[in-house]
Amino acid sequence: MLIRYGYEITLNCAQPTALVCLLSVHDDHDEAIRVAERVFTTPIIPTTTYRDLFGNQCRRLVAPARDLTLWGDATIEVDGKPNAAFPEAKEIPVADLPDECLVYLMGSRYCETDKLSQAAWDMFGALAPGWSRVQAVCDFVHGHIKFDYLQARSTRTAFEAFNERIGVCRDFAHLALTLCRCLNIPARYVNGHLGDIGVPVVDPMDFSAWIEVYLGGAWRTFDPRNNIPRIGRIVVARGRDAADIPLINSFGPHLLKSFRVWTYEVDA
Repeated sequence: MLIRYGYEITLNCAQPTALVCLLSVHDDHDEAIRVAERVFTTPIIPTTTYRDLFGNQCRRLVAPARDLTLWGDATIEVDGKPNAAFPEAKEIPVADLPDECLVYLMGSRYCETDKLSQAAWDMFGALAPGWSRVQAVCDFVHGHIKFDYLQARSTRTAFEAFNERIGVCRDFAHLALTLCRCLNIPARYVNGHLGDIGVPVVDPMDFSAWIEVYLGGAWRTFDPRNNIPRIGRIVVARGRDAADIPLINSFGPHLLKSFRVWTYEVDA
């Protein structure tokens, strides 16, 4: 199955402003790319790329003191199957975890493990460790938070989402991964493209957020927002939480004038 994905974003800056953008898909997908990504800016300005501490591709540029449009587009091949479940995947004791997993056990900007630890153990501590316990966390978060675009707030933390019981996909992800970390299960934040292949069209097309949890010696995909297997997940970036991987990090004020994302199946 081939999926075409991309974005068109227009910003306005009152003065020249440095930007770091995380909009290109992760290197994990390199072998699946069938039409290489094309990236344009209007007006045309120089850009450079680098890899951050988490291995994400970042694009640096300086926006001019007027409108700037960022446009990217590519085509990728996926297997056309929903995300697999691994019910036999076991939790790994903290002492036996790989070193690189430990950072995903700790609190971070939007994930206050200290405030949610007791609640996590009260709700899930008696459950059998492993895949089923992580799924129970996602089931809880999926039912606990009401999805509402109009209630989106860029500063909402996992603890606030837990109490307010409302949010968008990033809030579902933050709360679920925080509860997993409280249970000593490494969990990391993911954003990327997720189209509506195989499901009814419900929401406007946007970037999506989900989580990856370390079980059975590998990172496994969970999605507390949708909470069903989905087809065609395309990873853009991974980090401890949304603070590590903003789509656009602006070192100065800017106004978002337009935002368009596309993800759809195409013929070979």
